[in-house]
Amino acid sequence: MAAHRKPKQHPLTGPAARTAATLALAGAATTTAFNGTALAEPVLTPAQVKAKVDKLYEEAEAATEKYNGAKEQTASARSSLDELRDEATRRTELLNTSRNALGSIATAQYRAGGIDPALQLALTSDPDEYLERAALAERVGTRQADAIAGVHQQLVDIARLRAEAGRRMGALTARQTELARHKATVQEKLSAAERLLDQLTAAQRASYDSSQGTSYGGYGDAATDARADRSAAPRGSLQAPNPRAAQAVAFAYGALGKPYVWGATGPDSFDCSGLTQAAWRSAGVSLPRTTYTQINAGRRVSRSELAPGDLVFFYSGISHVGLYIGGGQMIHAPRPGAPVRVAPIDEMPFAGATRPA
Repeated sequence: MAAHRKPKQHPLTGPAARTAATLALAGAATTTAFNGTALAEPVLTPAQVKAKVDKLYEEAEAATEKYNGAKEQTASARSSLDELRDEATRRTELLNTSRNALGSIATAQYRAGGIDPALQLALTSDPDEYLERAALAERVGTRQADAIAGVHQQLVDIARLRAEAGRRMGALTARQTELARHKATVQEKLSAAERLLDQLTAAQRASYDSSQGTSYGGYGDAATDARADRSAAPRGSLQAPNPRAAQAVAFAYGALGKPYVWGATGPDSFDCSGLTQAAWRSAGVSLPRTTYTQINAGRRVSRSELAPGDLVFFYSGISHVGLYIGGGQMIHAPRPGAPVRVAPIDEMPFAGATRPA
């Protein structure tokens, strides 16, 4: 019977081997497809890169304004805490002075033998001396009682001050955490924008920078840009409504070509709200720090009413501001890599305008 059996084929030989090889090749091809071009990052066109980068810069500027607000609140909380601590220190010094006074009274009584004033009076035989000592003892007793009450009140006040200092320290810590969060967001958005721009060729990057009013590679041509902006700006096309507005405009012209640095308020670099704040500060007017507070710092004006010196705001979140100079133009600090420059107010979505007092 054994002689009639067919020889056993190895699983990896014959037709089975050919089938397995075919499946293996198909699987390898599929794996290659998934690991290769199918999973590769899509190549963006220059227009797509520009759109994404512009959006990232817009988001970065919104985060910058939140950072500026948190920074201002942090400084205020720290100042408030320092004032409270100074007050607690003064109260503690007063407390120590009062305690020393009580110690002096106790020492005097001890040196007098520790005799109760009433007993000392009872041992006095001279009526005039008795009356004099009685009046003195009453005054000393009253002052001592007042001193003790004063020390007690001082202790209560210091405890209250320390409790309040603890609360303000908590508020300061919360502001510092918020500040760090907004700072991280700004840096993340800017880094993402740079990574996208790195995908462009040198010619494409130069074209993008030119469209933003910047030169490729940084601020190398800022002086030339500033001179061009000054010559092209419609100076005198409209009169500023008052001398303060004229001074703010003059300051903005003087800032042309200076770099954008987020969080900066001058004199060598600015972000958008830092520039407008510094411009109006030069005219003796104090503006709040952020775009979303500056828009309420003055009288709202319509687009048709715009005059040089007015603050013009952009985007639905009020995340960008410039200083109007007339002729549909403004001076503003655009974004990292783009120095302070003249630009049409139509290049961004207009959100409103304010005329500082």
